Amino acid sequence: MAQNKILVDLKKSVLEGDDDIAQELAQKALEQGIEPMLIVNQGIIPGIQEAGELWKQNEYFHTDIILCAEAFRLAMEVIEPRLEAGDRGSSGKVVIGTVAGDMHNLGKIMVNATLRGGAFEVIDLGEDVSQDTFIEKIKEINPDILGLGCYMTTTMLEMREIIKRLEKEGLRNNLKVMIGGVPCTQEFAEEINADVWGKDAFDAVEKAKKILGV
Repeated sequence: MAQNKILVDLKKSVLEGDDDIAQELAQKALEQGIEPMLIVNQGIIPGIQEAGELWKQNEYFHTDIILCAEAFRLAMEVIEPRLEAGDRGSSGKVVIGTVAGDMHNLGKIMVNATLRGGAFEVIDLGEDVSQDTFIEKIKEINPDILGLGCYMTTTMLEMREIIKRLEKEGLRNNLKVMIGGVPCTQEFAEEINADVWGKDAFDAVEKAKKILGV
């Protein structure tokens, strides 16, 4: 299989959310001797970026993006061990998680994919993440952005408490906080002293780049 065709087909598999084929093509691309960053930049990322454009044009919907994000994730899992440390994320480092008491993760999966597609290094802490876990991880790796997700009105106020702890422990000055999830709004972000609200996964990556100036 010609190298260019592999990359074209890989992009298509991500765009169409065909996770098994995306994973298989990513492996074939490596076996063909294609440079890992070339696979990422010309095969995997263009697929998720085009999905974002279709989302903005209302041609793709929530289910479509979930499938694309999963195909993106599996293809990246194949490539990431072969990337040099400096290739893993040039836009910035993001710690992300769903706050304590909230087990939803579909939105976060999409945000992870789009951030990584935007050249961010993403450390996903998972769901139902305690305040202590967020604080410890921020102290450990000193990220540029903390992404907090919640999908229920009952867990929204946990975001406020995390930001208060960041301020109390002197961790807020050089850290941007982005929030997202179904019940969140820009007004709520301002109310709890977050830096930005991501309306959806593609809005999140655009705003992440904007607040870091990349």
